[in-house]
Formats: sequence, C-alpha cells, structure tokens
Amino acid sequence: MNIREEYEKYEIVRLSKYACKAFDSKGRREYEEECEIRTKFQRDRDRIIHSKAFRRLKHKTQVFLAPEGDHYRTRLTHTLEVSQISRTIARALKLNEDLTEAVSLGHDLGHTPFGHNGEKILNKITTLGFQHNIQSLRVVDLLEKHKDKQGLNLTYEVRDGILNHRGNKKPETLEGRIVKIADRIAYLNHDIDDAVRAGVIKIRDIPKDVLEILGFGHGERINNMIKNIIENSADKTDVLMSNDIQFATDKLRNFMFENIYLNKTAKSENYKAEKILKDLFNFYKENPDKIPKGTFQVDEDIETRVKDYVAGMTDRYAIKKFKDIFVPIPWDK
Repeated sequence: MNIREEYEKYEIVRLSKYACKAFDSKGRREYEEECEIRTKFQRDRDRIIHSKAFRRLKHKTQVFLAPEGDHYRTRLTHTLEVSQISRTIARALKLNEDLTEAVSLGHDLGHTPFGHNGEKILNKITTLGFQHNIQSLRVVDLLEKHKDKQGLNLTYEVRDGILNHRGNKKPETLEGRIVKIADRIAYLNHDIDDAVRAGVIKIRDIPKDVLEILGFGHGERINNMIKNIIENSADKTDVLMSNDIQFATDKLRNFMFENIYLNKTAKSENYKAEKILKDLFNFYKENPDKIPKGTFQVDEDIETRVKDYVAGMTDRYAIKKFKDIFVPIPWDK
C-alpha cells in the first residue's frame, strides 16, 4: 500500500459520512494514472497553486483600485483568507480539507483586472457576457496548461465548487458549500478593514445590531461566524448559519453595498478602469494578431480570445498595455 492509498484509507476512517472522499471522486474528464503520494484533490490543489493564473491574483484588485498602502487586500490575499476559513470549517466538521482548499484556491482565477467593476465592464462590452465563476472554470479547463496539454484536468468536485461558488445554485459537495459561505465571510470582513483604513467608513457607521450579533472586532466577527456555522452544520447535509447570524450577515452585506461597493469615494477611479478595459477590448478585437501567440486556443472566435486575454490581465498589466497602445511616447531627441 503506497502513501496515497494509506491516506485514502485514513479519509474513510476519519472523515464524516457526509464528506467527499478522494477515493469516491467522480474523477477527471481525461483519465490519468494515480499519484503514489497525493490524492486527486491534493493534486488539484497543487496544480492550481502552480498555475500562472494563480500568480496573477497578487496584482488584481479586490475593492480599491491601485491602492497606495501595502496592507490593502488583493485578489490573492482574499483567496488565501477564503482558504483559511474554509479549511477551519472543514476540519471541524470532519469534511475533506483538501477538496475545500482546492476549490478555495481556484474560485477566483477567472477574475478580471479592477475588481468586480472590471467584471461588470466586460459583461457589458462583450456579446458573450462575462461572469468570473464561469471564467474561472474556463481557466482551469482550457486556458491553463498541464504537461503541455490545454487545461489542468481537475476533478469533477473541484470544478463544480469553482463554478458554483456564486449564484443561486449550490455546489454538490459540502466542501464546495463551505467555500461559498467562506467567500462571503472573508470579503465582508476584510473589505470593512480596508474601507476603514481608506477612511471610507468608520466602524461605528455599521448598524449597531449587526455589530452586537457578529462582533465589534475583525477577528471576533470571523470567529463568531465560523463557530456558528460549525455548530449549525455538524452531522447535517448542508452548511448553514443560524437565523440570527444569517440575518446579521445579510444586513451587513446590504450595508457594504450601499456604503463601500457603491461608494463614490471608493469608486471614484472606476471611470478610468472602464475606459482602459473598453479601449483595450476594442483594440484587440480589431487587431487580434497583437494578442500573444501560444497562450489561447487558436481555433476560438476572435471575441472569445479577446475576452480571455483582457480578463486575464492584472491591473498593472492592463494599465501598461493601455499606455503602450494609446499614450504617445515623447521624443528625447
């Protein structure tokens, strides 16, 4: 019995009957020989971490565009916070940490530059429509490469969790559902932190009843939400919050949209991001030969290739390409 087989046996003995065991995975779209050391979900996690799309997350905006401070969240730090929260919940519920971690690390790979505003812009300007969860699945299925083949060839369960981490449809596994709720816990709390640092809001602006239920401090709120999920989900077939915590979480989310995500100060630079993405999209649509070769499927239609290229850009790369294409270079002679 090799190391992987021993660990699969450990999962069967140790994990909850509701957990998704690696041995029971529905598998990959293309058959692969099993690894002697790692389970399927562990391999998926590693493939995601080593992908170029994962590395680019460090230069993609979370909420505040081009922040000066070193401590504002990026899409990468958000992803790591989601992973940490997800693993804590999964471990406590005796669910599969490896599956939860893989979904967490891959859930935002398809995000655009300039945060959710970039997603809205691309959705508006392309006839194909754009949703970052669908694009994240496209990234792992097609745009990334593994062993010189298109796509990472991830397991069904990881792909399902990535696709359904947002929207009305729930992931099939409890591990995927953990990521869906951990994503909200992470962004609500760290976006408060960043908004306070930026002077957009003060903690006292948050509805008092929300703070009294969830907690007045950053760590306190996260801890209370995690504990509540664990208490209300143990030995159940779903991942749930109690009614009072769910009410406070929903009310906090509404407050965040009104006071941060749609705040004029926080979004004062959005019109610049919109111009950059629109101009780049139109330029590459008219000049598809300018898209670096070897990155995307050559048999895709032009608009799809442009969408993939622009969506994959980091904030700073999009700004650089805009300057290279549209800003005149002064003569030194």
